[in-house]
Amino acid sequence: MSFKKHFAIYFWSLFLLGISLVILIFFCITKGWLGYLPPLDELQNPKNKYATEIYSADMQVLGSYYRTENRVGVQYNDISPFLIQALVATEDARFYQHSGIDQKALFRAVLMLGKAGGGSTLTQQLSKQLYSPKANNIFQRALQKPIEWVIAAQLERLYSKQEIITMYLNQFDFLYNAVGIKQAAQVYFNTTPDQLKPEQAALLVGMCKNPALYNPIRRPEKALNRRNTVLAQMHKYNYITTQQKDSLQQLPLQLNYHSVDHKQGLAPYFREYLRLLLTAKEPKQNNYSQWNQQQYNIDLKQWQNNPLYGFCQKYRKPDGTPYNIYNDGLRIYTTIDSRMQKYAENAVAEHMQYLQQRFFNEKKKSKTAPFSRDLKQTEIDDIMNRSIKQTERYRLMKKAGHSEQEILDAFNTPQEMQVFSYQGIIDTTLTPLDSIRYQKYFLRCGFMSMDPHSGHVKAYVGGPNFANFQYDMVSVGKRQVGSTVKPYIYTLAMDEGMWPCDTTSYVPVTLIDGNGKEWTPKESHKVPESDIGKTVTLSWGLAQSSNWMSAYLMSLFTPEQLVKTMRSFGIEGQLDPVVSLCLGPCEVSVAEMVDAYTTFANKGIRVEPLFVTRIEDNNGNVIATFTPKTHEIISEQTAYKMIDMLRNVVDHGTGVRVRFKYKLNMPMGGKTGTSQNNSDGWFMGFTPSLVNGCWVGGEDRAIHFDNMADGQGANTALPIWALYMQQVYQDTTLGYSPTEQFDIPEYFNPNAGCQ
Repeated sequence: MSFKKHFAIYFWSLFLLGISLVILIFFCITKGWLGYLPPLDELQNPKNKYATEIYSADMQVLGSYYRTENRVGVQYNDISPFLIQALVATEDARFYQHSGIDQKALFRAVLMLGKAGGGSTLTQQLSKQLYSPKANNIFQRALQKPIEWVIAAQLERLYSKQEIITMYLNQFDFLYNAVGIKQAAQVYFNTTPDQLKPEQAALLVGMCKNPALYNPIRRPEKALNRRNTVLAQMHKYNYITTQQKDSLQQLPLQLNYHSVDHKQGLAPYFREYLRLLLTAKEPKQNNYSQWNQQQYNIDLKQWQNNPLYGFCQKYRKPDGTPYNIYNDGLRIYTTIDSRMQKYAENAVAEHMQYLQQRFFNEKKKSKTAPFSRDLKQTEIDDIMNRSIKQTERYRLMKKAGHSEQEILDAFNTPQEMQVFSYQGIIDTTLTPLDSIRYQKYFLRCGFMSMDPHSGHVKAYVGGPNFANFQYDMVSVGKRQVGSTVKPYIYTLAMDEGMWPCDTTSYVPVTLIDGNGKEWTPKESHKVPESDIGKTVTLSWGLAQSSNWMSAYLMSLFTPEQLVKTMRSFGIEGQLDPVVSLCLGPCEVSVAEMVDAYTTFANKGIRVEPLFVTRIEDNNGNVIATFTPKTHEIISEQTAYKMIDMLRNVVDHGTGVRVRFKYKLNMPMGGKTGTSQNNSDGWFMGFTPSLVNGCWVGGEDRAIHFDNMADGQGANTALPIWALYMQQVYQDTTLGYSPTEQFDIPEYFNPNAGCQ
């Protein structure tokens, strides 16, 4: 037999054997016998992990919840045509002609055993992103391409070209926690995918080849060149004209970079509180220490009555598994108004910086700073030792077996570190102990704004700076309320038939406490001899925040009656039935106080705060709706009496600087509050359509202004309230009017009971 015949036989035998082997490999892959092929139902419903988005009431994205990938899906119609054109022109020019596999790419992959890079078609790249694990050896690399081809072919049968493009763009990781095109558009250009311009779309598509190499933040020149290459491809395939290409290639990158960080952006305290609500588990009593049983009762009540509390446990997906806010791509629609939230954060930032400088000035020469000058060194040492034991550094060193002395030595060893200031982060060298003390210098605050009729929480600021002070002083932290408690004892009196115009003598009042001891409260200021014994009205007493008048009313009722009244107002924490309760030694959260004060603005009906109106799944189906809960607390007439007295507080009493300093002349009621030693400053204020509450104080009660002028609630908390309302009224798009009146019948006369 001739050489040619031998060669032909061997050649065609090897060729047929190779073809048969390829067919066998594909057959085995298709059957799932070789490599990994996802089941058909998974191909039909890819298990993409999408971040949950939080929306404001005015449809602004406040942030998202995610574990590892901040991916948010979009629909095809929400993607700029320029982006689709750039992607097809650059990554897969024959995308609309093939069925998932490009012949040129197939031969390249076979000959190079997968060393030539990723899949050459968009569908192959998608199959690799969705299902292809990293190859660890040459055998796995050789199988990787055929597996991707099979998956790509199946994807082409199951999905339209539009759906494949959409999945690809939703899947791609554009770096900096920008997974998917929606987040990429936000992170790099502060826009949405449908608003991307041709040059912006070209930049993002350019990253698809190699996001690290063409990173526009770290490698702007390479990213610019790659963008121009994409624009050239768009011109090559007739998506843009020569003139457009030339002009667009001359443009700079023009990034508008916004990093994704849950500690940044609007309403970080609110978003974190909401996350804790959604993921809360059913309270188990044995998980609470003996001293914390009150909190167990509060949490249990929340679990039983608040559908938002423990949402992820209470609501189930169609397959019966609980929802996961980090993976399931939920959309949470909150009551927060992004504009009002911004105004609240602006007000906090402006006043807290001013107040902080005043605090620094007062403590500048104090040896006990930031603590009160009245503290002994032993008391300061006790506070600092407790603070040390609350740190992560202490916990880790203790767990590692270090002795107390070794830990103390470590806390007294200077280290390079960064610390917070209102002018920016400071690089410095401090001991960890000194850094703790430095942090304590900064005053904290909490502010919440709420609609008293709908219960919608409009703004929520839990502190001065979430990145550095993450403890939430709106809902989590509780502090002594001081004189803001007094409207409750006055409400009790009004509900029992008394009137604002009722009179009594202005004299010290002595009560007997539960232990049989005498209790005589002092006024917060020195009372002139000429004022003692004069006849005053109850309305005057509340306006001046008189402790003597509160004690007088307390003498008419029992502490148990006051506790019952405060419970009806929604105060859930520890309330000791003692005569001094009328002066506010109890610890209450800002959220509870705002909730309580809705009673006055809403004709005696208390409205619980509503944080979320509805939650949708990743397909837009509504899975939960939420409505406010209301409680009838007092009669309408009592509410009218209280409005009259609380308006007098602002017009002629302790809250008058709202009028003369901040020039706010709308109808409103309010109450200032200052606890003992100026440790806590409060202001609660309400208009016909808004109830706002603010607290300001130190991290520890021993950290406070030593002088009353700076430390009283009218100076620490009231300005934040006023600055916020100034901005709210200036923004006419919000619909709040300074001329809006309280809905009080014309026939009502606050002095009727005294005539």
